[in-house]
Amino acid sequence: MKTIKEVSAISGLSIRTLRYYDEIGLLKPARLTEAGYRLYDDRALEKLQEILFFRELEIPLSDIKKIMENPSLDKEQILRAQKSMLEKKRNRLNSIIELITDRMKGVNTMSFSEFNQNDVTIIIEKMKKALPEEEFDRFMKEYGGGSVEAYQERLERGLNEENNKASLLKWYGSKEKVIEAYTPIQNMEELRKAFDALLREFAARIGCGGDDREQEMVEELADLYKRMLNMDNARNYLLDLAEEYLRNGKIAEVQDEQYGAGTTRYMAEAIRRYYGV
Repeated sequence: MKTIKEVSAISGLSIRTLRYYDEIGLLKPARLTEAGYRLYDDRALEKLQEILFFRELEIPLSDIKKIMENPSLDKEQILRAQKSMLEKKRNRLNSIIELITDRMKGVNTMSFSEFNQNDVTIIIEKMKKALPEEEFDRFMKEYGGGSVEAYQERLERGLNEENNKASLLKWYGSKEKVIEAYTPIQNMEELRKAFDALLREFAARIGCGGDDREQEMVEELADLYKRMLNMDNARNYLLDLAEEYLRNGKIAEVQDEQYGAGTTRYMAEAIRRYYGV
């Protein structure tokens, strides 16, 4: 048996709240002492836990009382429903937390100026400093038609294309962040191996959606993209990626060919579950 003070400490509810639950018949103590003090047994504590689950879902006390008094109550079914609703609430909070993180970092999602020639020059200079000379020359030959000037023109045109600008705004929040992101990643091969291993795990877990490991896998995926793309927050990028995966059958087909049928759809659905979409 536990006293009301002990139950208050365990549950985080105030003594006043526990007394109120008793008064309205929601949670009665197992018995009263001769002095009138409330005592709670294991059954009462189990019932309190169920009440707290419902309160977490913001269900009114009057409705909780009706549910708890229902003689045909299937506790296992109720727990499954509670778990499902709490998971949805958690997923929605994941999204909100990341949006707040952006605001705390001062990410400005309201304005995004044009990239100019000087911005592109800075990007290229950063690449030149970070890459070995042979690798830089090879990159310019492959993507710039053989010259820095041609690549600079192509990059500026691509960055200022409206659809690209809109996406970059969502993913990075400012022009300065995009310029910063163009610094080449030194351990890219290591990140690619980790990405490949994670996609193989997604493939192996098709049909196991919604559990804690899936949540961890999406968090790992977000962390990999943040590191590979030099972004502070991968939320918008992952949501756009999930939408593209579900909309573009060709992309799904190519990726599934490597990792197995259904992998791309499962990963997209896992991303959307994580962010509460």
